[in-house]
Amino acid sequence: MKIAISGLGRMGGQIAKKLAENGHEVIAHNISREKVDESVKYGATPAYDEQSVVNAFNGQPVILWIMIPANAVDSALDKWLGILPAGSIIIDGGNSDYRGDQARADKVAAHGSTLLDIGTSGGVWGIINGFSMMIGGDKTAYDTVVPALDTLSTPRGGHQYFAGSGSGHYVKMVHNAIEYGMMESLAEGYRMLSEGPYKNINLADAGDIWQKSSVVTSWLNDLTHQAIQENPNLDGISGVVAESGEARWTLETADQLGIPLPAIQAAFDVRLASQKGEINFATKLLAAMRNKFGGHNINGQQ
Repeated sequence: MKIAISGLGRMGGQIAKKLAENGHEVIAHNISREKVDESVKYGATPAYDEQSVVNAFNGQPVILWIMIPANAVDSALDKWLGILPAGSIIIDGGNSDYRGDQARADKVAAHGSTLLDIGTSGGVWGIINGFSMMIGGDKTAYDTVVPALDTLSTPRGGHQYFAGSGSGHYVKMVHNAIEYGMMESLAEGYRMLSEGPYKNINLADAGDIWQKSSVVTSWLNDLTHQAIQENPNLDGISGVVAESGEARWTLETADQLGIPLPAIQAAFDVRLASQKGEINFATKLLAAMRNKFGGHNINGQQ
């Protein structure tokens, strides 16, 4: 299918590449020329500005996947809606706050087009393992883009539709909040090994045996084990851990609903404390985990 990808960063670039290399006609757009130039190497059609994206569809409705930071989505939508033909489908594939999705969908609908919210997980490994995609919005629009989602899912990913604007971002938000708690638990456990009564425990060996059919066997522990194996003392890692918003939004929503989330709250608080100087082996390991699965800056930046 013909699809435009706007935002060729860590995940957007991989989405464009995976689609182009699997037979889809990809129009690649980015704020900087370098990423667009790079897309030509994997078979995408370059588009150096928004109007070039629209022109590539020859007057037909555009299928546009935007993969940009949440704080840039509203201004980007305003720009795109000024030039997209009616009948277009816009996909917000980033981690936007679900609480604004209905208003965004209404604004897009007022221009005769449709907005899908697709929470996308898989990090920098999605191109190899397949992406996990959580979709909210119009069902007909979802059905239209299924061929692209099927490609992005291969070989071990998937996609699931949830009715209602914002539902995809909501499911992804809760997913990321769970991720905070899981990461914190692993980081604390490895810290206990590192600073406990037995001084000669090889942490990489512990992580390796935990991956052999133990209850905590997981991709996240595998990446943690890899990080420790590569850098046993976590040298060069400050221990400052960023929070990208999703756990904060989950906690705000939970507070409104009267649902206590003590594990996620504690994990969130650790990240905030690290930004005030409360760093240790566990927070360094959290930063190393984020780098491993998402390519995030290892020293506290997004």
